[in-house]
Amino acid sequence: MKKVLTILILLLAIIVIALFIISKKPEVMKESSVLSNMKIESTAFQNNQSIPSLYTCDGANINPPLTFSDIPAGAKSLALIMDDPDAPMGTWDHWIIFNIPPETKEIKEGLVPEGVLGVTSFRKTGYGGPCPPDREHRYFFKLYALDTILNLPEGSSKKEVEVAMSGHIIAQAELVGKYNRK
Repeated sequence: MKKVLTILILLLAIIVIALFIISKKPEVMKESSVLSNMKIESTAFQNNQSIPSLYTCDGANINPPLTFSDIPAGAKSLALIMDDPDAPMGTWDHWIIFNIPPETKEIKEGLVPEGVLGVTSFRKTGYGGPCPPDREHRYFFKLYALDTILNLPEGSSKKEVEVAMSGHIIAQAELVGKYNRK
């Protein structure tokens, strides 16, 4: 009886450990553990500062200039996602570009970089500037270095891009801008 109880306790411990290991997503653990000096910056605004109206629906609605640095040597492509988590109806996608060549060091003001455009919450491809309806919102420019080229067509959604990137992110960087309509 004591031997059976010991075996049952061991089996229970093995099952608990196995369930714990299975519940961990390896690609998330890999991605969150990557240390990198990669940066995304803009000459138009500093991190956590206001985005000039030129780059919004109140101005020319063109993309701001962005610079990338310290891209890891193993990167095969870059992806850029700009979104607004403060939108009243949930996160609003403003700009999605993937398969950007890893040697890209900048995106010039108002110019579309080489790469593939995804569809935004505006239901179009290309940049859609900040246009908050209610208060100051935060806009996250997220740069990802990937160890692959994504096999997705133009017009793919952010969700499709994120699923395809899963397990392939070797570095990431973020720039946050804020905007409130006058």
